[in-house]
Amino acid sequence: MLTKDSERIMRNYMSNKITTTKYTIFNFLPKNFIEQCNRFANIYFLLLAFLNWVPSIEVFHKEITMLPIIIVMSVTAIKDGLEDFKRYQFDKKINKSRTQVFDWKQHQYVEKYWKDVRVGDFVQLSCNEIIPADMVLLHSSEQNGICYIETSNLDGETNLKRRLAVKGFSSPHSEFEPVNFSNSIICENPNNDLNKFKGFVDKSEEKIGFDKENLLLRGCTIRNTTVTVGIVVYAGHETKTMLNNNGSRCKQSKLEKKMNTDVIYCMILLVIMCLIGAIGHRIWVGTFPSWSPFELADQNGSLISSIVSFFRIFLTMVILLQILIPISLYVSIELVKLGQIFFICNDVDLYDERTNTRLECRALNIAEDLGQIQYIFSDKTGTLTENKMAFRHCTIMGTEFRHDENTKHLSTRTQPDFLDKDGLPLESSGSITNLQNSTSDLKQKSTRLVEQSESICSQQQLTGFESHNELVMHCGSIPFQRVAFNSLIEKDIRPDEALLKRIRDAVVHMESLTQLKAGTGLESACIVDFFLALTLCNTVMVSTATQPRQPVLTSSSSKSSTRSLAKLKHLQRLKTPHGIPSQSSSDVPGSLCNTPLLSSKVSPTSFYGPASATDDIGSGMDSIDNISENAEVGSNVGGEDGDVIDEPAKNICYEAESPDEAALVHAARAYDFTLLSRTPDQVTIKLPQGNLLTFKLLHILAFDSTRKIMSVIVRHPITNEIVVYTKGADSVIMDLLEEPDKDNIEEQKKQRNIIEETQKHLNQYASNGLRTLCIAKKVLTDGEYEKWANLRHEAETSIDHREPLIMETALQLETNLKLLGATGIEDRLQDGVPDTIEALREAGILTWVLTGDKQETAVYIAYTCKLMNPNDLIFTLNSENQEICESLLDCILDEVRKYNGINHTTSKLTVNFASTSSTRKPTIKPTFGLVIDGKTLSVIFQGNLQKKFLDLVKCCQSVVCCRSTPRQKSMVVKLVRDHLKATTLAIGDGANDVSMIQAANVGIGITGQEGMQAVMASDFAISHFKYLKKLLLVHGHWCHTRLANMIIYYFYKNVAYVNLLFWYQFFCGFSGTSMIDYWLLIFFNLLFTSLPPLMCGILDKDVSAEMLLEFPQLYRSNQHSGAYNHYTFWITMLDAFYQSLVCFFIPYFTYQGSNIDIFTFGTPMNTASLFTILAHLAVETKTWTFMHWVSMIGSIVLYFLITLVYSTFCVTCNSPSNPYWIMQRQMTDPLFYLICLITPILALLPRYFIRSLQGTLFASYLLKARQLDNLDKEQQIQAIRDWKGLNISGNDVPNLTEFADQSRVENVNHPCAITSNPNSQFVSLPVETADIQRSINRV
Repeated sequence: MLTKDSERIMRNYMSNKITTTKYTIFNFLPKNFIEQCNRFANIYFLLLAFLNWVPSIEVFHKEITMLPIIIVMSVTAIKDGLEDFKRYQFDKKINKSRTQVFDWKQHQYVEKYWKDVRVGDFVQLSCNEIIPADMVLLHSSEQNGICYIETSNLDGETNLKRRLAVKGFSSPHSEFEPVNFSNSIICENPNNDLNKFKGFVDKSEEKIGFDKENLLLRGCTIRNTTVTVGIVVYAGHETKTMLNNNGSRCKQSKLEKKMNTDVIYCMILLVIMCLIGAIGHRIWVGTFPSWSPFELADQNGSLISSIVSFFRIFLTMVILLQILIPISLYVSIELVKLGQIFFICNDVDLYDERTNTRLECRALNIAEDLGQIQYIFSDKTGTLTENKMAFRHCTIMGTEFRHDENTKHLSTRTQPDFLDKDGLPLESSGSITNLQNSTSDLKQKSTRLVEQSESICSQQQLTGFESHNELVMHCGSIPFQRVAFNSLIEKDIRPDEALLKRIRDAVVHMESLTQLKAGTGLESACIVDFFLALTLCNTVMVSTATQPRQPVLTSSSSKSSTRSLAKLKHLQRLKTPHGIPSQSSSDVPGSLCNTPLLSSKVSPTSFYGPASATDDIGSGMDSIDNISENAEVGSNVGGEDGDVIDEPAKNICYEAESPDEAALVHAARAYDFTLLSRTPDQVTIKLPQGNLLTFKLLHILAFDSTRKIMSVIVRHPITNEIVVYTKGADSVIMDLLEEPDKDNIEEQKKQRNIIEETQKHLNQYASNGLRTLCIAKKVLTDGEYEKWANLRHEAETSIDHREPLIMETALQLETNLKLLGATGIEDRLQDGVPDTIEALREAGILTWVLTGDKQETAVYIAYTCKLMNPNDLIFTLNSENQEICESLLDCILDEVRKYNGINHTTSKLTVNFASTSSTRKPTIKPTFGLVIDGKTLSVIFQGNLQKKFLDLVKCCQSVVCCRSTPRQKSMVVKLVRDHLKATTLAIGDGANDVSMIQAANVGIGITGQEGMQAVMASDFAISHFKYLKKLLLVHGHWCHTRLANMIIYYFYKNVAYVNLLFWYQFFCGFSGTSMIDYWLLIFFNLLFTSLPPLMCGILDKDVSAEMLLEFPQLYRSNQHSGAYNHYTFWITMLDAFYQSLVCFFIPYFTYQGSNIDIFTFGTPMNTASLFTILAHLAVETKTWTFMHWVSMIGSIVLYFLITLVYSTFCVTCNSPSNPYWIMQRQMTDPLFYLICLITPILALLPRYFIRSLQGTLFASYLLKARQLDNLDKEQQIQAIRDWKGLNISGNDVPNLTEFADQSRVENVNHPCAITSNPNSQFVSLPVETADIQRSINRV
């Protein structure tokens, strides 16, 4: 019970203060240390450092041994600390934001910090304020308690979403008084489900239920609402936003997994070498006839046992040879990945000038996986297409209106689709200048990109806000805001002349009392109903172009004249044939459009001639003569001056929740059915003649994925009927249509004809790649509506099973519908998608499309974007029966095996593949494609048919999964990832793609119009699908090749260097002695050889970007770890052993028999080894830049500088050894320079010889492409032409173009579909190549 002492109760709940930091001042060191110990290599080196503190097995100075691990862990700790400090600063900024909270002592709203808000507080928010905590909405200044919010801070969506105040507390005419609120609120425990929330208010023995529609989430912004008041139910870390903030996701690349395996191999190698040392020491000690002077005695003076001595030497050798495991490799990998991501994010080719967005990396640890992608799983809408819907066709009561002029205009349209910061269209002429400016902006922002960690960016996108100044803003203070789904594509519509003439005829009929034909009146009424449905059945918000976030509640002429209303009522009389008495609306529900039939003589082309118009209109043509044939859409046709309201309509701005809604509302507006204003209880429409028509809005049944339809219930102002307008998927609407009267055979025939014609048009739209929607209506009597409204109220106020009851009421209402027509909307293909998919296909990457759209639409898009070729053999698999599905899989597999030369049959049934056996040559193997729907996928997963499905898809070049759910998308990705052991990439732009993106090895989100949920769940974010081409083929190839070569080099470097110490043990009795100074051993990895491999890992380019894009087949070299595999690893290890032998024995034989000391012997060996290791890297470096030269020369200079300084000042640094003046004496000896010259040459001679052979006799295609880069421009162009004319595939790069050309010449591969029917008969449905080609050409 909330009373005045509520502050005491509030303390029992969590505060609103958020803390996203991992550490505090007190626990930073221990906690960070524990986290770093999760990396096995750190534990390994810590144990070695502690072992060196045991006096009996000490090899190096204790302090020196601790230095490498201290440096590595300190660098990591500093990085983690700086990252966490940025989180702290961000948290502090958010916690000190201000809001208005009701104070019980002062009985008024006071300003408080967000961190001081608690559960039970009443918070008052104004327009454009950000919600500080999860609140139940109790009051809104708008009618019916409506509040509008924008969730861009959560998911990036700029479209408005409606929220409702709990019933019984909100009144727009009075303020909400918290002191009068004395009720209990019971709601579910905090959880992270953004789409589920329920509870109730216990009010005076009455329980009022509420759900997610009454919940205001933390981080959302109040829009279009003057004042709102809510009560906090979840605060701080219990809010749904914070519970969904799981921080950065951690993935491990395949390259790192391979590296970890090789680390284990190195450990095994280390154990073997240590065992050899321990055994060798025992053998050496055994050569003494009596007690060895080198054996240690215990405290009693007795010799230690041989077993103890064995383990002592073993551990001593472990400490001596510990650098066989490269500790610096892990730090180097992190630095290299950071540098690679920096250049990827600042690539101008991946920058979108129009939206001012560039590639964003949200996972630093898997960039190299971009070079090994084998499967791409892509969404369709918004990913392959623009998600900008353009109205193309419609059919009304079985008559199609093709809008050919609009189609032609869209195909030649050159107007820009984006607006600049002032809301003006971007001109194409300014693209180059703007891109140059954007490039400079990228350079200025690059430093900030490196400083911001991925986890901080993720947190800012989930809960972040721009600045405190944006927390409190007035509604009119925003000069321009981006409005969702309001591009020129949606708005720019050319009306169909035939349909426009029909609408004009209806306007004339309203003005004239001339006797009309009955059919014409029916046609006019149905057309009007169709456009009324387009205008009413949506949740589009109406605002002004100058203030897009300001609602238009009433128009300038809010009331129609009495004469205008009388003219509108004449529309009801249009449908009544003369001689038949008219019945009242109460007697005949739905009488406005009760006979759903247009004239059978109507055709899309018949409207252009005057003769057909005369036939249809009859005597009404006398009135049409007074109408200008050139009248523009939007003009006042037939209306009086007092009724004209065109001026406000010009400045109207529509804000839709989806692009489909925007396209339909703009289409209706193109025919002068203009949505002028929308309030919670009424919708005002401007009709073509300029009159206003205000519908009372009774209910909105929102679209959901279960019903797949949306409905609005309104009261018609003319007929006073209660009308239900419905739109949705044709697969649902067609099953909900009213059965015609069985006694009226003619009516049955007409209804059947309308449905068949509409379905034919729908199929045609879908086959052309259009998104289809059916439009229907239903008229209720007052009694029927009252009964349903009571059931709806009970469902909305119920506490238990609220959502199923609400769903049930919607299903009860949406039955016995009358079909009005259907629409076809084009989702335009994104620029560059066909070229990108074709390049990915040549690169050996298999692309799948996983979409929820219709099968026909998905297949058409697949052909249009070149995912499928006309010469491919396409199988269609649709079945809801497990046995039939299994038989179909067997049939298809048998057919595939025929082409692959395998004579094996497993099918239980036979299939007649027409046009395959007689015309197709058996020597030509076609490429296969598969089309499958979501129901069949369910059968496959539930019936354990995954293995056969995988056997089939492994043979397919492309797969299209249509009508698939988000869960099915993720299941398909996991199936391919886990069972085929393939590297997968998923790309999408909507919330329904999140599960698929998270399931893939690499997830990519597209910053489109469906919000940022896909981006926030992704590893990389791009703005267009076409950027995937360079991201994978160029940056992916570079990242993988660079990192693979660097890892191989690190293993080589450490093995080659540590073996010098191992070979020396054969000459010192395996005592664990080192001939190189301990400090120089430490500096060798940390300083002398650390920078050059970093430069190569960041800047090296084995092939130029131009060649990689010109020859996508080059990408295949890394798909199966060509640069780094077991073969290359062990070959490199053998080479490292050989080079270590050369580097050791050349100085050994040079100084054999001399009396030089141990460090004088080790110094030239150390120097020659340095030259050899750096020269090895120089041989493997493909591209030399200024930074490469600086790192190479700088490393050598640094070596001599540090060694000279160390030899000068360090007299007793490593007692009893004395490195004093050793380097100085060596540099005066000519023999030293001879060793440093001969040793690298002999050590690298085999490698250089092999590389020379590879470059001449056995040149790979990567090397050939690299050679093309060295040619001048003209020679390069000619060489590329010659090369493309040859078979460049070889063994590792198959030639795709050769087969495609052969297929075109033969013209034998007809796409074939296998389907099932209830009689279990399987037939082939060949699709002619010419038909498919014509369909593609139409796009």
